Amino acid sequence: MVSTKNKITFNSFFAGIGGFDLALESEGFHSKFFCEKNDFCRQILTSHWPNHKYSDDITTIDLNEIPQADVWCGGFPCQDVSVARGNKGRDGLKGKNSGLFFPFAELIKEKKPKTLLIENVTGLLSSHNGQDFRIILETLSGMGYSVAWRVMNSRYFGAPQSRPRVFICAVLNNSNIALSSLYEKKKGSKPANQRKGFLTPYKCEESGATVAEVSYCLAATSGRHTGTDWSRTYVSYDAEVRRLTPLECEGLQGFPEGWTSITCPKSDKELDLDAQRYQALGNAVAVPVVKWIAKRLKKELEKNKVNSLKSEDKILSNFEDFKDSSRRHMKLSELHLPTNTDDSKLKWQTGGIVIGDECWDVKAPEAPSQPIHTKLIDVIQKDYPSDKYFISSNAAVGIIRRVVSQNRTLFGPMQKALENLIESKNVA
Repeated sequence: MVSTKNKITFNSFFAGIGGFDLALESEGFHSKFFCEKNDFCRQILTSHWPNHKYSDDITTIDLNEIPQADVWCGGFPCQDVSVARGNKGRDGLKGKNSGLFFPFAELIKEKKPKTLLIENVTGLLSSHNGQDFRIILETLSGMGYSVAWRVMNSRYFGAPQSRPRVFICAVLNNSNIALSSLYEKKKGSKPANQRKGFLTPYKCEESGATVAEVSYCLAATSGRHTGTDWSRTYVSYDAEVRRLTPLECEGLQGFPEGWTSITCPKSDKELDLDAQRYQALGNAVAVPVVKWIAKRLKKELEKNKVNSLKSEDKILSNFEDFKDSSRRHMKLSELHLPTNTDDSKLKWQTGGIVIGDECWDVKAPEAPSQPIHTKLIDVIQKDYPSDKYFISSNAAVGIIRRVVSQNRTLFGPMQKALENLIESKNVA
């Protein structure tokens, strides 16, 4: 399959700011090519990989432009499958963004890379009543791939934010590699009292900043100032509250400090680089999770073994997570709706595998057998950042009003800081 004398190669699609690329390279993979449409993200990529071949549009790319590689990775756009949109405007794979899965699949069909690594939001499992995920499984399985998936939360893999995402590993005619890349032989951990991480305060002695142990999920909109959004992570002081800085967001996602800090040419209107950095980081993949997968994938690929001739049940029996009582066995072909409607709900569980027409899914834990815990305070800047990151007293009033109207409870130090901020400015 892969010669141990040569580095395992990969191509990156929907590359963003290079989360997959950075993680895979750190585990010894060799990057050959990337495809990314966003201008700002592409400038970040070319600043870190200046000599790489690349394309800026997956819909017009020439097959001859794509070099041969052992692994193809990427996360096709999530906007149309994200539950953050609600049911209105959630177009799924029919949308212009998430629908880019189909040209990606056409390229896969033509080039047939050995392994695929794909990441997306957990809403992919429920989009169009689960039919969109069925289409993805059916498409890849129909090309000869064994397709494993698992929801994994970055807070248990070394990134201090709660960021559950579905990861897919598909391998041509090899279910063991697909499974072994996402699952251990041991059962995944189910950490108790997960909410405690959002309530336990940690203080930076140098700056006086206080944050919870774990951040909420970083979003592409995290850089916006708003007086009503209380459900994001803030940094609190005695009588001040601010949003996370781009440097801190880089740390939350596992990128090196300054990864997105690039010099862009000026246009007629001065670019708001902070806004672009926030958006790019909010859309990025969490590097520590990909590193965990990459380490396992590399080990399996270097074994250079063909797929076992054991029955599917015997292969699954090697993984404790697939012995769970929640395990279901289905025929993928029987889940297809002849009328092509979305009336029937498919409730996909958080982990599973498709081998040919056979499909198994389980309630897979979001954490590995030995979770890797880190703290938000460790990525908080020790110095005092620019005033532009701090919220106004009017915004503080807006946050508290919304919290009260929704009968919610704020993180204790933040509640106190907002009240002190309002009092110091005498805002009614």
